[in-house]
This record gives sequence, C-alpha cells and structure tokens, in this order.
Amino acid sequence: MKVTSRNSNITTTGHRPELLAPAGNQEKLEVAIHYGADAVYLGGNRFSLRANAGNFTEEELQQAVSLAHGKGVRVYVAVNIFAHQCDLRGLTEYFSFLQAIAVDGLIIADPGILAIARREVPELAIHLSTQANVTNPESAAFWEAQGVARINPSRELSLAEITALRRRVRAELEVFVHGALCIAYSGRCFLSLYLTGRDANRGDCAHPCRYRYRLEEEKRPNQFFPIEEDSRGSYIFNAQDLCLLTRLPELIRAGADALKIEGRMKSLFYVGTVVRLYRAALDFWQEHGLNAPLPPKFIAELAKIGGRGQSENFFHSPPERKDMLYEGTTIKPNWAPVAIIRQGGSSPLVEARNPFNQGDSIEYLGQDLNNLVCQVTAIHDHEGRELTGAKPGSRLRLTLHSGSRNVNYQRHGLFRQV
Repeated sequence: MKVTSRNSNITTTGHRPELLAPAGNQEKLEVAIHYGADAVYLGGNRFSLRANAGNFTEEELQQAVSLAHGKGVRVYVAVNIFAHQCDLRGLTEYFSFLQAIAVDGLIIADPGILAIARREVPELAIHLSTQANVTNPESAAFWEAQGVARINPSRELSLAEITALRRRVRAELEVFVHGALCIAYSGRCFLSLYLTGRDANRGDCAHPCRYRYRLEEEKRPNQFFPIEEDSRGSYIFNAQDLCLLTRLPELIRAGADALKIEGRMKSLFYVGTVVRLYRAALDFWQEHGLNAPLPPKFIAELAKIGGRGQSENFFHSPPERKDMLYEGTTIKPNWAPVAIIRQGGSSPLVEARNPFNQGDSIEYLGQDLNNLVCQVTAIHDHEGRELTGAKPGSRLRLTLHSGSRNVNYQRHGLFRQV
C-alpha cells in the first residue's frame, strides 16, 4: 500500500510524506494526534524496544487504535526486540490480537519475529525497524523480497544513499528526522547490558551514554579525575539530537514516504511541540512549494523545544566532534512547560506542569505556529476557590486575557512560559 495523508499532495512532488510521531502512552498519543500526526507508533507491554516507556495494555491498545482511526490516524505497533527463545512465548497470540484490533502495521527488526508475523498474520503490513540495519540497495531488496512493506534504513545513511535505496525498491521508505541519537551503531548497544545488566536490544536500555564519566588510575583507588579538564566531568558518549527540519524538502524529493520523530520516552511537551513544528513545516511547503525558504519563526520555535542541541548526523557527511554534547546531559531550554489543557473552551481546565501565578503571561500553542500570548487573570481550583498561583500536578480553571480575541482553547493543547 502507498501512504496517503489526511491532507492533499505537496505541489511539484506528486506525494506528501506521512508525519509519524511517537506515542509512549495514551496521553502522548492524544497530544500527537492533536498537533497533526498522520500516524503514531507505540508499543505494548512486551516485545518492544522501549520497555520503560508508559506503553499500552491490550485493552489500552484497542482503545488507542479506535481513537486514532476515528481521527484518520494510522497506528503502528513496535515488536522490535532482538528476541531470545524465551522472548517468543505468547508472540503468536499477540500478533493475532493486533490483527483483530486492526493495527495498520508491525515494526519488526528480528528475522525470526518477521517470519512468525508473515506466517501467522500475513495480512498485516511489516515495517522494518532501523535496527535491522539496511545500509545498501541490495539489503533493501532482500527485505522487500521477505514481504516487508516499509523500510526504515540505518541512521548512518546519507541523503545520497537514501536516494539509492529509493531507486532500487518499491517498498516505502521511512526516515528518522528528529530525536535522540545513540552512540551505538544503528542503536545496537551493549553498554547498558555490560554496565547495568539491562539489555538495550531487548527493550531495557538504562541510557548509560548520557552518564557522566570520570577517570580512575589503577593504583589510586577512589581518586577520580575528569577525562577533560572540567569540574563537572565528561559526557564522552553523549550525541546531540538529530534534527533534519530544514532538510525535509530534500528528503521529499528523494522519495521518503514517512518522516519519523523519535521519542516514545520523551516528555508530553516534547512530543507535542516537535510534532507541531514538523506539521507546520510540511504545511508551509505544501502551500509555498519545496523551493521556498523556511521562515525564521520555525528556527526560533525549534530553539524553544530544548534537548541536546541539533545534529544532521550522516545526512551529508559523517558526524564530527561538533555533533557531540560534552558539557552535560542536555541543554537547558529557556522556555518551560506550564500546563496541558484537559477541557477546552474560553476558560480552560488545565493540569499544571510547572508553577505559575495569577498575573503571569503564558503562551498558548495552537495547532499552527502562531503562538498566542495570554495573561492569567484568575486561577480557580476544582471547588471554585480563587488561587494566587498554580502548583505542578494540580487541576485548575484559568481565566485568560488575550487582547481583543475570543479564544476557544482546545483540549490537549499546551501552554508554556513566555
């Protein structure tokens, strides 16, 4: 099947790629859909490489598929562990369940799991995980011959190599465009297993690439020395985040069928703001054509999301020292989340995520990139009592002033600090 979007085709290319968003739990699923994802990928409680994400029970999976399909959004389920024999127990029954609830595809890396899926649920589309490590056209053709409908190639590929894959196979191509990068090759990392006993290749990564490291001399136990001359230690494995926002037209011209955002374990606000940004960029090029330069407001919005900085990874050349973040785990953003809307309307019910006070100005993130600054004129709790401030986790009714506009604040929308 060829991917079709909820929207019309991008002018001059003949197709519009699918925007594929992470959904680590139900809440993130709803926010990703709200901000314009064409499809989401998620995992159940087993067989997924994000064992410590919120994930979904079977009942929740069924509800997720029903919700997404009701909004015209596709659902792909990750079954992408590298399985040991004991990991295969219950897999056949799980596949039958996923077929029964009408998921739109399975994300698979392990050839044995792929073989079981082809045998037991041949009607379900198989999407090949990036961890299967497709790096050349012949490899892509091999997997296509095994019945794979979509290939997510290795993250170590350049644009030219992705283009070569496109020329070789009819299968859809799905490309990561934003999110965390592993220091390991194609995400196949043993560092977590060796240091903590948690196997990343079976879904239980402890993320030791983000740890702070110090040097200990063998004959001087308990005397630690920074690997670089820095009192904070050194983050020697800490890669910057992938960001191909400005490269989307090149990927579209190369024939990418799906643009994928990493982040099933990232925050709700990360998912919402990144999906929103990429949706707005695709809509911009839809309207103005792929040759139009991206306006500065998109780069300004990118800076508000936070993370570990931005790298284009292997897009045009191999990463260099500048593509690593040695100074800390993340770069602290200048803008912080404030609240998520639980009930929309002109006086929204919100759940606070950070403190804010009556009189503060906060920014409402609508479904486009036109942010709306509002002043908090009143805060009331669930019993109607007026409060001077909001505490994280509390549910509150807000009265907001946004100039002369009457705004209908939408459920699942986000507020952040100005």
